[in-house]
Amino acid sequence: MNNIYLYILVMAGVTYLIRVLPLTLIKKQIQSVYIRSFLYYVPYVTLSVMTFPAILTATGSMISAAGALAAAVFLAYRGKSLFQVSLTACAAVFLLELLPLPF
Repeated sequence: MNNIYLYILVMAGVTYLIRVLPLTLIKKQIQSVYIRSFLYYVPYVTLSVMTFPAILTATGSMISAAGALAAAVFLAYRGKSLFQVSLTACAAVFLLELLPLPF
């Protein structure tokens, strides 16, 4: 049972080093356009990677999840508000779950 504290300590150390090393090693502003654009999109990609699987597994069937995702992407692309997008996605799941689908 004492090994769990060692695991937690090592995990905390690794997490701390990952966050502190760039701050201590890079003193000047990054001039490379490629690195700057990569760092700009990292939060969006991370959020997408964490959210996408949850969207597809949050409902009773994959069809209702895909329908809600399609409706949400369409409305978001059209520039609708977050409230309208989420409300439409919820309504799409509700309506698609009511349909007697074979799978």
